[in-house]
Amino acid sequence: MKWIVGYYGVQIIIVVVLIIVSVLFYDKRYKQRKSGVVPKGFVRTEEVNVDPVTQEMQRVYYNPGTGERIYIRQEIK
Repeated sequence: MKWIVGYYGVQIIIVVVLIIVSVLFYDKRYKQRKSGVVPKGFVRTEEVNVDPVTQEMQRVYYNPGTGERIYIRQEIK
């Protein structure tokens, strides 16, 4: 009986550790800028996406130095 409790206890600990690690290292590359201000070093691309949730158009900006991409809401003209 102790073996069964220990077995499941170790599995629960492993799952908890995996959850903590995944929260800490979650991919945060997809960043939306609510202010609409493009930070220094970012270059406008010709890529425009439509957010499937909000149905808003987003312009993609790219930083050639870091490879980071940001998505800024685009006003429809």
